Amino acid sequence: MRMTINTFEVHKRYFQHGRMGIRVERARKQNSRTKQAFKFDVIHRASLKKQRCVAVTAFKAAIAEPAEAPKVQTYENPMLTNYVPVYVMLQLGVITDDNVLADRAGLEKQLKELRAAGVDGVMVDVWWGIVESKGPQQYDWTGYRSLFQLVRDCKLKLQAIMSFHQCGGNVGDSVFIPLPKWVLEVGESDPDIFYTNRTGIRNKECISLGVDDKPFFNGRTPIQMYRDYMKSFRENMADFLESELLIDIEVGLGPAGELRYPSYSDCLGWKFPGIGEFNCYDKYLQADFKEAATKAGHPEWELPDNAGLCNDIPESTEFFRSKGTYQTEKGKFFLTWYSNKLLTHGDDILDEANKIFLGCKVKLAAKIAGIHWWYKTESHATELTSGYYNLGDRDGYRPIARMFSRHNAILNFTCLEMRNSEQPEEAKSCAQELVQQVLSGGWRENLEVAGENALPRYDTEGYNQILLNARPNGVNKKGPPKLRMYGVTYLRLTEELFQKQNFDIFKIFVKKMHADQDYCPDPEKYYHYTLPMERSKPKIPLEILLEATKSVKSYPWSEVTDMSVSEASGFFADLIAMILSMFRRNRN
Repeated sequence: MRMTINTFEVHKRYFQHGRMGIRVERARKQNSRTKQAFKFDVIHRASLKKQRCVAVTAFKAAIAEPAEAPKVQTYENPMLTNYVPVYVMLQLGVITDDNVLADRAGLEKQLKELRAAGVDGVMVDVWWGIVESKGPQQYDWTGYRSLFQLVRDCKLKLQAIMSFHQCGGNVGDSVFIPLPKWVLEVGESDPDIFYTNRTGIRNKECISLGVDDKPFFNGRTPIQMYRDYMKSFRENMADFLESELLIDIEVGLGPAGELRYPSYSDCLGWKFPGIGEFNCYDKYLQADFKEAATKAGHPEWELPDNAGLCNDIPESTEFFRSKGTYQTEKGKFFLTWYSNKLLTHGDDILDEANKIFLGCKVKLAAKIAGIHWWYKTESHATELTSGYYNLGDRDGYRPIARMFSRHNAILNFTCLEMRNSEQPEEAKSCAQELVQQVLSGGWRENLEVAGENALPRYDTEGYNQILLNARPNGVNKKGPPKLRMYGVTYLRLTEELFQKQNFDIFKIFVKKMHADQDYCPDPEKYYHYTLPMERSKPKIPLEILLEATKSVKSYPWSEVTDMSVSEASGFFADLIAMILSMFRRNRN
């Protein structure tokens, strides 16, 4: 059994001093105004007290184990316990619009080169807009079966993303794959199925969570459509699942597959580092907010009308400026409602995914966006518009991690390669602190944590930052490190990656991720055990999820990685990396 120090810390916190097992910190005492603002979270609590106690007791029983002292364990190869597997994201258009594997011979050559470089596997988007394009419940997995077979033939593992969003409109999107035509046709008669900003612009990247339970799609709700898609995937990919080709299935929960609102979108005119916009002005979410506000005793409250436009800066808006609306009773109520809707949306879809893949030796995963710009400001504006209610004194990510924990889902985060010094000063970015906060929250909730780079990088600086985040306290030569990411996915497979100098550095990066160990084909040898999927734990009451908003200091990070690519690649590569870094800063 693999048990790291942070796991014991979590167990200790759940049982310290005999307190209720699911309380990680004491909730702050609320004043009367705060109680009124958050009244909707606990409405009908008195009438549901008995049911809540049952749910809490079940949750405690599901997650709790008696605290025990760390056991002394010997390892055949202690350094393998530091091994972090590396996957490579395949091209967005690896399967064509016609559902055909593009350039099979060329891809096979690239996959074999990756395998020879020690890469553990690849990740691929399984596009809803391709597989179910012909009509409701008319699934065609032809192209993806060809791809999966090729990956297996090349002796690589596979991460599959259930991509229920449009490809095109976000940074790095090189192809356009819309939602299924028959879904878009429903939107022509009822455009409110799409996320909508205050000015009425519809975003067609994905379906709004406001209609999650509305049977508008030939009698099915969006969640039922996602469920049926995953069910068909399991049935048609049963042989690949049984052979354990797939190591995890990442469930798309929003734009770019991330659990967030589409607050910033290139195709709608957003430019970095704009604050983005709230996307909850479709008639269904407006009605939901009005109902919540009325139950809270404020029927007069409306959705924000002073949060600016997508390319504004925080201080130019009444909502996000210092002492702005976001700090008022009304603002806090709105932000809590907005972020809670996202929590419920993700929880419901992951619950369906868990039911579908029960018994399969595979893990679920879900992705959180790395919104690092404006992190250094009081209001964290872009995080708020995206649905992450994260402030200096309120953790907006750990409640999501706690929700993931009931499904035993891997938390996948991005922007692992970014350093604060690389970002333009006007963006007020703190990418490094953001990564530390989100990863720490996942580890504190006893999750496996994985990640990826946000933008393509071929330089030692970017690789070293990823290595640092993969093992924040370095390698432990005697056994498991205190903190270790479950895996890292490199974005992305391109011709540029295979240029000799780039690929030479990449191969060193892979070796360093493996803690200087040879490629290991058996995950159990580096203590990654995947058991048949079990049913999700009982639903966690919302108030228990929100207890995780209490701000806690992140785990400490070393200043630099102890497995540097630079040391192995030499002076010339360092010089090139320095020049590239200067070029990026000047360009920004």
